[in-house]
Amino acid sequence: MSAPVGSGPAAVRRATAPAARLPLALAVLLVLAAVAYPLTGGAARDAVSWSIVLLGSAVSVTSAAAAHGARTGAAVLGTVAVTAVAFEAVGLGTGYPYGEYTYSDALGPTLLGVPFLVPLAWLMMAWPSRVLAALLTRRVRPARRRAARVAVAAAVFAGWDVVLDPQLVQAGYWTWAHPAPGLPGIDTVPLTNLAGWLLAGLVLMTLLELVVARTARGDAPGTEAAPLLVIAWMVAGGALAHAVWLDLPGSAAWGAALSAVVLAVLAVQARRR
Repeated sequence: MSAPVGSGPAAVRRATAPAARLPLALAVLLVLAAVAYPLTGGAARDAVSWSIVLLGSAVSVTSAAAAHGARTGAAVLGTVAVTAVAFEAVGLGTGYPYGEYTYSDALGPTLLGVPFLVPLAWLMMAWPSRVLAALLTRRVRPARRRAARVAVAAAVFAGWDVVLDPQLVQAGYWTWAHPAPGLPGIDTVPLTNLAGWLLAGLVLMTLLELVVARTARGDAPGTEAAPLLVIAWMVAGGALAHAVWLDLPGSAAWGAALSAVVLAVLAVQARRR
Protein backbone atom coordinates (compact mmCIF):
# COMPACT_ATOMS: atom_id res chain seq x y z
CA MET A 1 0.00 0.00 0.00
CA SER A 2 1.44 3.36 -0.97
CA ALA A 3 1.72 6.19 1.55
CA PRO A 4 -0.87 8.97 1.30
CA VAL A 5 0.23 12.04 -0.62
CA GLY A 6 1.68 14.62 1.74
CA SER A 7 2.63 12.17 4.52
CA GLY A 8 5.92 10.67 5.69
CA PRO A 9 9.35 12.16 6.46
CA ALA A 10 9.58 14.19 3.24
CA ALA A 11 6.27 15.89 3.96
CA VAL A 12 7.38 16.59 7.53
CA ARG A 13 10.56 18.24 6.25
CA ARG A 14 8.58 20.44 3.84
CA ALA A 15 6.10 21.47 6.51
CA THR A 16 8.83 22.06 9.08
CA ALA A 17 10.87 24.67 7.26
CA PRO A 18 8.53 27.56 8.20
CA ALA A 19 7.58 25.92 11.53
CA ALA A 20 11.24 25.91 12.66
CA ARG A 21 11.22 29.72 12.62
CA LEU A 22 8.79 29.92 15.54
CA PRO A 23 10.96 28.09 18.11
CA LEU A 24 13.98 30.08 16.94
CA ALA A 25 12.11 33.36 17.43
CA LEU A 26 11.01 32.20 20.88
CA ALA A 27 14.60 31.24 21.72
CA VAL A 28 15.84 34.71 20.78
CA LEU A 29 13.19 36.25 23.05
CA LEU A 30 14.34 33.93 25.84
CA VAL A 31 17.93 35.11 25.41
CA LEU A 32 16.79 38.72 25.68
CA ALA A 33 14.83 37.90 28.84
CA ALA A 34 17.83 36.06 30.31
CA VAL A 35 20.02 39.10 29.63
CA ALA A 36 17.52 41.18 31.62
CA TYR A 37 17.52 38.82 34.64
CA PRO A 38 20.68 40.03 36.42
CA LEU A 39 19.73 43.65 35.69
CA THR A 40 16.43 43.47 37.57
CA GLY A 41 15.29 42.75 41.11
CA GLY A 42 12.21 42.10 43.21
CA ALA A 43 8.91 41.73 41.37
CA ALA A 44 10.53 42.63 38.05
CA ARG A 45 12.99 39.76 38.41
CA ASP A 46 10.12 37.38 39.24
CA ALA A 47 8.38 38.46 36.03
CA VAL A 48 11.58 37.89 34.05
CA SER A 49 11.94 34.41 35.59
CA TRP A 50 8.38 33.52 34.57
CA SER A 51 9.04 34.85 31.07
CA ILE A 52 12.20 32.77 30.69
CA VAL A 53 10.47 29.56 31.77
CA LEU A 54 7.36 30.14 29.65
CA LEU A 55 9.45 30.95 26.59
CA GLY A 56 11.77 28.00 27.21
CA SER A 57 8.90 25.54 27.57
CA ALA A 58 7.35 26.91 24.39
CA VAL A 59 10.67 26.43 22.57
CA SER A 60 10.73 22.78 23.65
CA VAL A 61 7.19 22.00 22.51
CA THR A 62 7.42 23.84 19.20
CA SER A 63 10.88 22.41 18.45
CA ALA A 64 9.71 18.87 19.12
CA ALA A 65 6.68 19.48 16.91
CA ALA A 66 8.80 20.99 14.15
CA ALA A 67 11.23 18.07 14.27
CA HIS A 68 8.79 15.16 14.52
CA GLY A 69 5.22 16.42 14.11
CA ALA A 70 2.49 17.88 16.30
CA ARG A 71 1.76 14.56 18.04
CA THR A 72 5.31 14.44 19.32
CA GLY A 73 5.15 18.02 20.53
CA ALA A 74 1.97 17.30 22.50
CA ALA A 75 3.35 14.00 23.83
CA VAL A 76 6.57 15.67 25.02
CA LEU A 77 4.52 18.29 26.86
CA GLY A 78 2.34 15.69 28.59
CA THR A 79 5.18 13.31 29.42
CA VAL A 80 7.40 15.95 30.97
CA ALA A 81 4.54 17.55 32.93
CA VAL A 82 3.37 14.27 34.47
CA THR A 83 6.91 13.09 35.27
CA ALA A 84 7.88 16.42 36.80
CA VAL A 85 4.82 16.65 39.04
CA ALA A 86 5.27 13.04 40.16
CA PHE A 87 8.95 13.44 41.07
CA GLU A 88 8.49 16.84 42.69
CA ALA A 89 5.43 15.81 44.71
CA VAL A 90 7.26 12.76 46.04
CA GLY A 91 10.31 14.88 46.74
CA LEU A 92 8.30 17.41 48.71
CA GLY A 93 6.50 14.74 50.68
CA THR A 94 9.38 12.40 51.47
CA GLY A 95 12.67 14.22 50.82
CA TYR A 96 13.59 11.63 48.19
CA PRO A 97 15.35 11.61 45.79
CA TYR A 98 16.58 15.22 46.07
CA GLY A 99 16.73 15.98 49.78
CA GLU A 100 14.41 18.11 51.93
CA TYR A 101 13.33 21.42 50.41
CA THR A 102 10.40 23.85 50.44
CA TYR A 103 9.05 26.16 47.75
CA SER A 104 8.30 29.83 48.39
CA ASP A 105 5.00 31.49 47.52
CA ALA A 106 6.74 33.54 44.81
CA LEU A 107 6.30 30.68 42.32
CA GLY A 108 2.52 31.02 42.35
CA PRO A 109 -0.23 28.37 42.10
CA THR A 110 0.54 24.73 42.86
CA LEU A 111 -0.63 21.21 42.04
CA LEU A 112 0.03 18.60 44.75
CA GLY A 113 2.25 21.22 46.35
CA VAL A 114 4.28 21.66 43.14
CA PRO A 115 4.21 25.17 41.61
CA PHE A 116 3.01 25.21 38.00
CA LEU A 117 6.25 26.91 37.02
CA VAL A 118 8.31 23.86 38.04
CA PRO A 119 7.09 21.33 35.42
CA LEU A 120 7.40 24.12 32.84
CA ALA A 121 11.03 24.56 33.90
CA TRP A 122 11.55 20.81 33.46
CA LEU A 123 10.07 21.13 29.99
CA MET A 124 12.38 24.04 29.18
CA MET A 125 15.37 21.88 30.15
CA ALA A 126 14.29 18.46 28.90
CA TRP A 127 14.06 18.84 25.14
CA PRO A 128 17.27 20.89 24.69
CA SER A 129 19.08 18.31 26.85
CA ARG A 130 17.88 15.54 24.54
CA VAL A 131 18.80 17.50 21.40
CA LEU A 132 22.30 18.22 22.70
CA ALA A 133 22.70 14.57 23.74
CA ALA A 134 21.77 13.46 20.22
CA LEU A 135 24.51 15.72 18.89
CA LEU A 136 27.08 14.44 21.38
CA THR A 137 26.29 10.76 20.66
CA ARG A 138 25.95 10.93 16.88
CA ARG A 139 29.26 9.01 16.41
CA VAL A 140 28.21 6.17 18.73
CA ARG A 141 27.49 2.89 16.95
CA PRO A 142 23.81 2.63 15.97
CA ALA A 143 23.19 -0.41 18.18
CA ARG A 144 24.23 1.57 21.26
CA ARG A 145 23.16 5.04 20.24
CA ARG A 146 19.72 5.13 21.92
CA ALA A 147 21.08 4.00 25.28
CA ALA A 148 23.96 6.44 24.98
CA ARG A 149 21.58 9.28 24.10
CA VAL A 150 19.44 8.57 27.16
CA ALA A 151 22.45 8.47 29.49
CA VAL A 152 24.05 11.62 28.08
CA ALA A 153 20.74 13.48 28.04
CA ALA A 154 20.22 12.63 31.72
CA ALA A 155 23.71 13.91 32.53
CA VAL A 156 23.12 17.13 30.57
CA PHE A 157 19.76 17.57 32.30
CA ALA A 158 21.38 17.22 35.73
CA GLY A 159 24.36 19.37 34.75
CA TRP A 160 22.05 22.20 33.71
CA ASP A 161 20.54 22.17 37.20
CA VAL A 162 24.00 22.46 38.75
CA VAL A 163 24.13 25.95 37.27
CA LEU A 164 20.46 26.87 37.61
CA ASP A 165 19.68 25.72 41.16
CA PRO A 166 22.03 28.08 43.06
CA GLN A 167 20.62 31.01 41.09
CA LEU A 168 17.04 30.17 42.02
CA VAL A 169 17.93 29.48 45.65
CA GLN A 170 19.55 32.91 45.71
CA ALA A 171 16.31 34.37 44.29
CA GLY A 172 14.40 32.79 47.18
CA TYR A 173 12.25 30.44 45.07
CA TRP A 174 13.07 27.43 47.25
CA THR A 175 15.17 26.58 50.30
CA TRP A 176 17.11 23.42 51.18
CA ALA A 177 16.80 22.11 54.74
CA HIS A 178 20.29 20.55 54.65
CA PRO A 179 22.38 22.19 51.90
CA ALA A 180 25.64 20.51 52.94
CA PRO A 181 27.54 18.69 51.66
CA GLY A 182 27.40 20.23 48.21
CA LEU A 183 29.61 20.43 45.17
CA PRO A 184 32.86 22.36 45.68
CA GLY A 185 32.08 26.07 45.48
CA ILE A 186 28.31 25.60 45.94
CA ASP A 187 27.17 25.73 49.56
CA THR A 188 23.43 26.29 49.07
CA VAL A 189 22.48 23.08 47.22
CA PRO A 190 23.17 19.53 48.52
CA LEU A 191 24.78 16.73 46.55
CA THR A 192 21.59 14.73 47.01
CA ASN A 193 19.94 17.14 44.59
CA LEU A 194 22.41 16.19 41.86
CA ALA A 195 21.79 12.50 42.51
CA GLY A 196 18.04 13.10 42.34
CA TRP A 197 18.32 14.96 39.05
CA LEU A 198 20.40 12.18 37.54
CA LEU A 199 17.75 9.64 38.52
CA ALA A 200 14.90 11.84 37.32
CA GLY A 201 16.80 12.50 34.10
CA LEU A 202 17.29 8.82 33.38
CA VAL A 203 13.58 8.16 33.88
CA LEU A 204 12.46 11.18 31.89
CA MET A 205 14.85 10.68 28.97
CA THR A 206 13.89 7.01 28.73
CA LEU A 207 10.23 8.02 28.54
CA LEU A 208 10.96 10.68 25.93
CA GLU A 209 12.86 8.13 23.84
CA LEU A 210 9.80 5.88 23.87
CA VAL A 211 7.41 8.77 23.20
CA VAL A 212 9.37 10.03 20.20
CA ALA A 213 9.65 6.51 18.77
CA ARG A 214 5.88 6.02 19.00
CA THR A 215 4.69 9.44 17.79
CA ALA A 216 7.28 10.82 15.38
CA ARG A 217 6.16 11.25 11.76
CA GLY A 218 9.70 11.87 10.62
CA ASP A 219 12.96 13.49 11.63
CA ALA A 220 13.18 16.92 10.06
CA PRO A 221 16.64 18.51 9.82
CA GLY A 222 17.30 22.12 10.75
CA THR A 223 15.20 22.11 13.92
CA GLU A 224 18.04 21.89 16.43
CA ALA A 225 19.10 25.54 16.43
CA ALA A 226 16.48 26.84 18.87
CA PRO A 227 16.90 24.27 21.67
CA LEU A 228 20.69 24.40 21.31
CA LEU A 229 20.60 28.20 21.57
CA VAL A 230 18.52 27.92 24.73
CA ILE A 231 20.82 25.48 26.50
CA ALA A 232 24.00 27.23 25.36
CA TRP A 233 22.83 30.61 26.59
CA MET A 234 21.30 29.37 29.83
CA VAL A 235 24.41 27.40 30.84
CA ALA A 236 27.35 29.28 29.33
CA GLY A 237 25.64 32.68 29.47
CA GLY A 238 24.32 31.84 32.92
CA ALA A 239 27.85 31.09 34.09
CA LEU A 240 28.92 34.53 32.89
CA ALA A 241 26.01 36.18 34.71
CA HIS A 242 26.82 34.25 37.89
CA ALA A 243 30.44 35.38 37.78
CA VAL A 244 29.91 39.05 36.89
CA TRP A 245 26.51 40.12 38.29
CA LEU A 246 25.03 37.53 40.66
CA ASP A 247 28.02 36.84 42.94
CA LEU A 248 27.82 33.07 42.41
CA PRO A 249 31.43 32.15 41.55
CA GLY A 250 31.04 28.45 42.36
CA SER A 251 28.16 27.79 39.95
CA ALA A 252 29.87 30.08 37.41
CA ALA A 253 32.94 27.84 37.51
CA TRP A 254 30.85 24.68 37.17
CA GLY A 255 28.92 26.17 34.26
CA ALA A 256 32.15 27.10 32.49
CA ALA A 257 33.62 23.64 33.13
CA LEU A 258 30.55 21.80 31.85
CA SER A 259 30.43 24.03 28.77
CA ALA A 260 34.11 23.31 28.11
CA VAL A 261 33.47 19.55 28.25
CA VAL A 262 30.69 19.83 25.67
CA LEU A 263 32.82 22.00 23.39
CA ALA A 264 35.73 19.55 23.70
CA VAL A 265 33.55 16.61 22.67
CA LEU A 266 32.19 18.55 19.71
CA ALA A 267 35.72 19.54 18.69
CA VAL A 268 36.88 15.92 18.81
CA GLN A 269 33.89 14.89 16.69
CA ALA A 270 34.71 17.59 14.15
CA ARG A 271 38.35 16.47 13.87
CA ARG A 272 37.40 12.82 13.43
CA ARG A 273 34.86 13.75 10.80
